[in-house]
Amino acid sequence: MAVTSPAVIEAMRQISALLQQGSFRDAHNRLAAIVAEHPDFAEAKRLLAGTRLALGDAVGAEALLREALLIDPAWTPTLATLGELLLNSGRAGEAEPLLQQAAIGTPAFPRAALVLARHFNDTQRPAQALEVLERHCTGGSADAELVTQHVAALAALGRQDDAVAFYRHVVAAAPDHPAAAHALAIALDAANQPTEAERLTRRAVAQGRPTALLYYTRGRSLTALGDFEGAEAALRDCLRLQPQLADAQSHLARLVWMRTGDRVQATATLDQALLMFANDDALRAAKAAILQGAGDPRGAYACLSAPAALAHAAPALLVRAGLAALEFEPSIALELAARALRVAPADMAARTLLVAARLGVGDALGALPDCDVLLAAAPDDQYLIALQTTAWRLLGDPRYQELCDYAQWVLPQAVAVPPGWDDQASFLADVKRSLARLHDGQRHPLLFQSLRHGTETTDDLTRSADPAIQALFKTFAAPIDAYLQHIGHGTDPLRRRNHGGWRFNGSWSVRLRTAGFHTSHVHPRGWISSACYIDLPDSMADTRSRDGLLSFGEPGIVTTPTLPAQHVVRPEVGMLVLFPSYFWHGTLPFSGERTRLTVAFDVVPDGRA
Repeated sequence: MAVTSPAVIEAMRQISALLQQGSFRDAHNRLAAIVAEHPDFAEAKRLLAGTRLALGDAVGAEALLREALLIDPAWTPTLATLGELLLNSGRAGEAEPLLQQAAIGTPAFPRAALVLARHFNDTQRPAQALEVLERHCTGGSADAELVTQHVAALAALGRQDDAVAFYRHVVAAAPDHPAAAHALAIALDAANQPTEAERLTRRAVAQGRPTALLYYTRGRSLTALGDFEGAEAALRDCLRLQPQLADAQSHLARLVWMRTGDRVQATATLDQALLMFANDDALRAAKAAILQGAGDPRGAYACLSAPAALAHAAPALLVRAGLAALEFEPSIALELAARALRVAPADMAARTLLVAARLGVGDALGALPDCDVLLAAAPDDQYLIALQTTAWRLLGDPRYQELCDYAQWVLPQAVAVPPGWDDQASFLADVKRSLARLHDGQRHPLLFQSLRHGTETTDDLTRSADPAIQALFKTFAAPIDAYLQHIGHGTDPLRRRNHGGWRFNGSWSVRLRTAGFHTSHVHPRGWISSACYIDLPDSMADTRSRDGLLSFGEPGIVTTPTLPAQHVVRPEVGMLVLFPSYFWHGTLPFSGERTRLTVAFDVVPDGRA
């Protein structure tokens, strides 16, 4: 039933304004009155469901949405809203068909395409994400969020350059359109070309009426360029327009942390947003992640414990709380993971948490069936392989030794001197100077990294224009090829992916100060990982010392019983160490005044080879 009464239309306009202001209670009351008077008004029921959801009543929201679908089964906004609610509840199997229908229906609902594409990207299905986005992005009129998912899907397939080429074509067709320029900037940002991305966003902002997402893209580009002050200003502009943008909140918190090293200051803007949007799980989860990344897992858990205790807490919230608890009390994480799986049995994040928590409480045997389920769905996820091998080690299973043969698969090699330099010392001295320029703007380490007491660069070094850094990465090709020849071919997770072709999949530099170290970790989306030593403190020259050793085998999660490292490599200047990305690895603390400067990268198979 279409409602065309001028009074109702005006009331809906006013309600829309209330929703934009975050006045959900007032909007709910007014919508409830309209629905009572017009029970067949599907759109009013859909919006009423949205206010119920914002006020914490997911069950009531779902019931209203199903009523709205009975009134108009083809109304794509209702299909999209119900699909998103189900997806956020961990019921992906129910959600995906609804979102697909909304994404291609009449009218096609871009929000459905966005939610579904993000889901596919998050679950490592970029090809499916591209299929969803094709009709929404090929015309060049997609909004920034759709473009971001389109670019992310192409990047996951190793096609960053294709994304840039596509959006250059879009800009050529509409050279003065701010949205087209913004789309190209997003593609350039993903392809680690921040200089041109920054220029485009600066021009788009100057053209007037910039959006929150344009400021966000600008903030990312300025961060990559090392202009942290400018990036912080851009992100604050973004959040003035859209304080609920959790990604921007997280990015700003990281920048403030880098400048201050203070958890309270880092989360201050998040706290302001939570005063306005107290029931926003994404904001609360973002704050918890920041606290945990800053070394306060108990504070992260406290941030989420009250909403996680609610009977209808979303699986994603339970998992986020469980990840915090995993660091200090795995039994709590186990309970939260089990609750999430009761609601959403197919939730991979919840099952992954369950496995890690079982290892934490000493139930390695119980963890193995879930490892099998997870690896059947994502066989190349290096974190899942690490969890499985850790379970085998706890059980004394001989398969652990086969997959974690450190003496065989950890291979140190010397870095060659590239053309243009006379010797390794002069070459590495130039690399050190170039890297220093990238590190000097940071005062505190990045959040969500394994390092302690040091800094990590923010841009992909493989795309650096610096001649010394470019030369360094060219020298890595021969050792990588030698490593592939060394490991050979087989059916295990390392060798079955060895088809000869490879490409870099992220690169960075770490500079540790006195007492600095890396906590043990793995690289989930890698295949082969690395450490290249550019400069080392004098204390590491003493062969009797364990200062700064690269260690392998100690899990980066709590296990019962505790498992120590099983293999170490003594770094030397000019050494490149290659090893499987699923190996737990870390760095022991060191003393001395000089810093420990390294370059690292991940390599993945290149399907185009």
